Amino acid sequence: MTFNDNVRVDTSHVQKRSGGARRGGLAVGGGSIGLLVILFIGSQLLGVDLTGLATGFSSAGGGSSSEEVVALDNCKSGKDANDNQECRMAAASDSLNRYWASQVNNYRAPAPVVLFSGSTQSQCGTASAATGPFYCPPEEAIYVDVSFFETLRSNYGATGGSLSEMYVLAHEWGHHISNLIGSLDQAGRESGATSGSVRLELQADCFAGAWVGAAQTITDDSGVPFLQPITQSQIDDALSAAAAVGDDSIMENAGMQVDPDRFTHGSSEQRQKWFMTGYEQGPTMCGTFDVAASEL
Repeated sequence: MTFNDNVRVDTSHVQKRSGGARRGGLAVGGGSIGLLVILFIGSQLLGVDLTGLATGFSSAGGGSSSEEVVALDNCKSGKDANDNQECRMAAASDSLNRYWASQVNNYRAPAPVVLFSGSTQSQCGTASAATGPFYCPPEEAIYVDVSFFETLRSNYGATGGSLSEMYVLAHEWGHHISNLIGSLDQAGRESGATSGSVRLELQADCFAGAWVGAAQTITDDSGVPFLQPITQSQIDDALSAAAAVGDDSIMENAGMQVDPDRFTHGSSEQRQKWFMTGYEQGPTMCGTFDVAASEL
């Protein structure tokens, strides 16, 4: 999607980190439930067995860091967002925050959205390229390594485009919404095609679609819409990204046999279906925990 050049962007909920942390705590994120699931999916994404890294994580709150927090002073307008990937994440965060504040009672923003490269410390462990973007429930924060977008394009065939990038952020924001409304507690740690973890991921896809469906109506403090009307090609970009991170697609790209019993995120078809459900029908239709297995 394209931002209106003159929209004003509030970056107060976003921070950029540089440097690198080496240790962290109990991990819940990466769109997954539990550190081993994160590393399993990361292993599939990268084609390298990362599960042994689980022994490198300590209990919550441990570790040290030499990283630096950098202000996004150059991200002030929609034009900046159109020109710069990190500013795009900041502007999308502003829009997402305003949208969900109007949809969820007693809403509170993620605290914060962290943009990083290399690695950084979270209360859920060390965020790195191995984990990909994830939501950390204990601190209600979203972590995004922007290099992940290139991985989607180069390794997994996603078409790219600005909406495919914003879909990833909106999906992680969807996990925050699931946390606020209590769905996260229903997920459990099991895997399988109809498991709670799959239902949680599909709900996040649906919430992402709901934001996209309303995005052109969300305005800054002066009433300027953040985003221009969406095009079909942009929707296709988002659907391409959703398909690329389907469990079946990840397994196939890793040279593995597709095994629904090991699904944690849902198939490519399911992820596209639930994104479009949110896009066309809004967030009230995102009750993935309420539908029968045959309806997932």
